Amino acid sequence: MKVAAAQFAPTADAAANLVVIEEMTAEAAEAGAELVVFPEEAMVPSDFSDETDAPLARLALAHWDDFLEGLSRIARTHGIAIIAAGYEDSSTALPYNTMAAVDASGEILGLYRKMHLYDAFSYKESRRIQRGDTGPVVVRIGDFNVGLVNCYDIRFPEFTRSLVEMGADLLAVSAAWVKGPLKEDHWQTLLRTRAIENTCWVVAASLTTPDCIGMSMAVDPLGVVRAALGEEERSLLVTDAGKDRIDRARTVLPVLRNRRIIIGPR
Repeated sequence: MKVAAAQFAPTADAAANLVVIEEMTAEAAEAGAELVVFPEEAMVPSDFSDETDAPLARLALAHWDDFLEGLSRIARTHGIAIIAAGYEDSSTALPYNTMAAVDASGEILGLYRKMHLYDAFSYKESRRIQRGDTGPVVVRIGDFNVGLVNCYDIRFPEFTRSLVEMGADLLAVSAAWVKGPLKEDHWQTLLRTRAIENTCWVVAASLTTPDCIGMSMAVDPLGVVRAALGEEERSLLVTDAGKDRIDRARTVLPVLRNRRIIIGPR
């Protein structure tokens, strides 16, 4: 299955961001991709809630339904599955940071509300976001079981291992990976590590807003980077994520069979 990762720099205009998502989705479909992964905050970046004096909860209430409907329409129009993240109303003062997976017919396959909030490196996401209490989430797209991973989640090996226990053979990562000392190295190392330790594909898309690194990439089940972007403000990568590569990796490196401590979804 060909899979694409799209990185771009969304603005405060949620409708305009959907236009960009549609343009990049059309490009991915034209390249033969069956799935395109967009970054965290693809609906609207969280920082704009400060600039516009509109709390994230208000932005979620105003834009989430249109964002979800837009993803469904775009997927159906172009015949390609989409994974993207935005802010969903939680009926509280804080919204959820939610990934949506939509199939090529426009059907919503699943929603994953971010469980691990980014309270690290002097940032406090929990002041803005309601923690998700259901998950992990795996959806079926084409021949793949796809696990949904939202940014900071990638630092928790037990989370991605739980997705693999649920049958995931591809991890779709939506991120707004913030720049900073060692952060680029952490991003690359963590993506490759999650692929190697789980012998699965990892396809990750990150924002390219001024505070984020971009560097979207696709990593195969033996940790080989098959495609990667740099800091391009708007760009797309496409890779052929073959199931045969998973089979070969799990034959020569049977770490999942060799385990002695088994964890699973709680």
